[in-house]
Amino acid sequence: MATPKRALITGITGQDGSYLAEFLIEKGYEVHGIIRRSSSFNTGRIDHIYLDPHVRGGKMKLHYGDLCDANNISKIVQLVRPHEVYNLGAQSHVRVSFDMPIYTAETVAMGAYKLLEAVREFQQESGQQVRYYQASSSEQYGKVMETPQTETTPFYPRSPYAVAKVAAHWITVNYRESYNMHASCGILFNHESPRRGETFVTRKITRAVGRIKMGLQDKVFLGNLDSKRDWGFAGDYVKMMWMMLQQDKPDDYVIATGRTITVREFAEMAFQFAGLDFKDFVAFDPRYLRPAEVELLLGDPAKAKAKLGWVPTTTVEELAKMMVDHDIEMASREKTLRDAGHKLPEFAGHDQ
Repeated sequence: MATPKRALITGITGQDGSYLAEFLIEKGYEVHGIIRRSSSFNTGRIDHIYLDPHVRGGKMKLHYGDLCDANNISKIVQLVRPHEVYNLGAQSHVRVSFDMPIYTAETVAMGAYKLLEAVREFQQESGQQVRYYQASSSEQYGKVMETPQTETTPFYPRSPYAVAKVAAHWITVNYRESYNMHASCGILFNHESPRRGETFVTRKITRAVGRIKMGLQDKVFLGNLDSKRDWGFAGDYVKMMWMMLQQDKPDDYVIATGRTITVREFAEMAFQFAGLDFKDFVAFDPRYLRPAEVELLLGDPAKAKAKLGWVPTTTVEELAKMMVDHDIEMASREKTLRDAGHKLPEFAGHDQ
């Protein structure tokens, strides 16, 4: 029996990391994930994988680590001896990056430097090729120079997060060209799911829809309703991460749907699925505006379609309904517990 491929995922406890871990395990991989030590459990998105006795028997292993700690990252790479590395770890909230710019740069930009250097050193010492995936972001385009955005569109970042992502993107390209590493960047446009963090705008909206429907919340406060985004389903997008690393030659790809709608339109759609009028429940709060706004993001996935045969399978309407259905069910369980006298924490939905 052939030895399974080993994959190392940073950010495995996040939305993308959890979907990618599931996908790779289904492909027969031995999956290793890096998680940060915390006094509270932060593995909710992957508990269903980790607690499976067949998985626990060897398919998935977790390692304590932090992208800010170069020595620790190098030790993990040496221990795991991965065939593929997926760098998804980051302080990933754009609005929060204005409040935490240094930490954002340390995790996003310097984290990529440290991980790439650990992979390069391991390759050099072991002679084993490692294929590396860097999670780049549509936020790198910022104040867009052309529409739609392609792999050759110049970057114009408009947040500390985006600046750090640009640095991580270009150091990945530099290592590819300098050391002949199989290193690819996926420039992913907004991708959402029921596993999205509750402070990100799409999930903040659908979470509020569920709670308003169940009488647990009165309103949701949002920032710029006119921002336009290209929204896809995270479960579709993680497949592209894997597909990039199966190619003979590394390259960079835009992953997007090629369609954009406003935050307002997404909110209208989400409330409509629940039989509610968003105008009755959505209020503006200037606290959620960014110091420098990104008004429009629209990706052109033509290269991914032509070279890899990839097309997204989930429309934004299907995505919104999926998220609303999930969050109505979640709110229904909350209501049952509250009606039974259980004290539950209030949902604030900050940081949009």
